[in-house]
Amino acid sequence: MRRRLILITEIIAPYRVPVFNALAERDDIDLHVLFLSHTDPSLRDWEVPLKELCFSYEVLPSFRRRVGKYNLLLNRRVTRALEQQCPDVILCGGYNYVASWRAAYWAKKRKIPFILWLESTMGDQREQRVVVEMLKRRFLDLCCGFVVPGKSSAKYLEQFGIATNTIYRAPNAVDNQLFFEGAKNARAQARGLRQQLELPDRYFLNVGRLVPSKGVFELLEAYAKLEEPLRSTVGLVFVGDGRARPELESRASKIVPGYVRFVGFVQKNQLAAYYALADAFILPTRSDPWGLVVNEAMACSCPVIVTDIAGCAADLVQDGWNGLVVPASNPAKLNGAMQSLMSSQELRFSMGQRGLERIVAFSPDSCAAGIAHASKVACGEND
Repeated sequence: MRRRLILITEIIAPYRVPVFNALAERDDIDLHVLFLSHTDPSLRDWEVPLKELCFSYEVLPSFRRRVGKYNLLLNRRVTRALEQQCPDVILCGGYNYVASWRAAYWAKKRKIPFILWLESTMGDQREQRVVVEMLKRRFLDLCCGFVVPGKSSAKYLEQFGIATNTIYRAPNAVDNQLFFEGAKNARAQARGLRQQLELPDRYFLNVGRLVPSKGVFELLEAYAKLEEPLRSTVGLVFVGDGRARPELESRASKIVPGYVRFVGFVQKNQLAAYYALADAFILPTRSDPWGLVVNEAMACSCPVIVTDIAGCAADLVQDGWNGLVVPASNPAKLNGAMQSLMSSQELRFSMGQRGLERIVAFSPDSCAAGIAHASKVACGEND
């Protein structure tokens, strides 16, 4: 039986489009996506890939404003959109918006299964305010099932007493083929690309927002403490932007010898070259529900170093096999991992290949299959 699935999510994020396309291609799901906004320009300068959207969708009228560190997003026509689409089941990506609550109560009144797609982990750096926690628990009570990307999010839900048989896994995914082919092409023209992109012959890579919670200052400190002979031959490249960039650039200018390059924000289709030409990718985060940049790096067969706080670490990285896992907020341990990885080209190559093998299971099709399974069980079907 084909079930009508309404998926509610905040913005048209490029990394989600392949998953939604895969979901729309399935014979058992009739997908319609409700976006609460086109994008959030205050966070990233993503190009909205409308031509890549091969599924039914609409963008609800919205009002957005940043109030301090909080993101206020209000929508109109939520109820009308749900009534027009006549869903069999609703999957909602988060509980932070008024639209999410309106959809949850609308579904409860009509006895329509309501599933939460949640990526939070116990490592998230968020203030545990009493009112917020009370509201969160109330929202969880409105849900009949939960979709999570991996082990860390499932563990987070279990602390709220959520039954394990209502938690379904839909592994976080990127377009693996896009990054694999992009990396292959980049390596074929490595010399010219290095000159064009102004990249050193060897470098560590970080991709993401330049904000303290991503551990970028710890990464810079770990790089500064590398032994001088190594630092003289291996650079550090930051791809991304954020409020911490001026301070990072100031500190980087004092690292001698060494080479630190700040590329700025790069669109998805251009990222593979940076991964492909890097010696290793590093996610030094102090707070990250997942870290899709690790998926991207592994799809480019780039060895990775991640902190234990990253949500993806438990599922994607086997310490010493396809990468290294270090404690968060520990520049000394990160420095040791960097030196260890750079000690052997053979080690870097084998870890990169193993990462490529592992990431195959984290595909848009696999994520779509997990969502479809959760939707069917919520509707009373046996999968």
